[in-house]
Amino acid sequence: MASGELDIEAMNKTLSSVQISEENKDEGDGVQITCFSEVVNDVTLHFQIMRLPKQIYAWIGCNSAKLGYLYAAAPTRPNNAVSVSCVLGGASDNTGSGIARRIVLKTGLNVILACNIPKNTPILEADAEKLLVQKLISLGYTKQKPK
Repeated sequence: MASGELDIEAMNKTLSSVQISEENKDEGDGVQITCFSEVVNDVTLHFQIMRLPKQIYAWIGCNSAKLGYLYAAAPTRPNNAVSVSCVLGGASDNTGSGIARRIVLKTGLNVILACNIPKNTPILEADAEKLLVQKLISLGYTKQKPK
């Protein structure tokens, strides 16, 4: 066998041992992945949500599969405020930082958000956030409101 075949066999063996779950589990272990697309005002929005233990990774793409800016957001103590930082990309674009902040407030979890929404499109940004939050609610990732 050639060395290239050995590499492929080793990679396939490694990938087959990885456990990725797409169903919801109550134990909180594993990774749940959800992907969906929606057309809003003639613009295609693509979403990917990865639920990891105690955090959520979300990607919002607009008409392409580019990563865009990457934001990290987390709840801070003692007053339940949210801290947001741009991990990848320029500091001049805050399109995704507001979305990341509000998702942390709704879920109570750490959030990594990759956002590829064009600048100066507040309606598109609002529609994308609305669709993402609706999906997070339907998946049961948001915290319950106190009664």
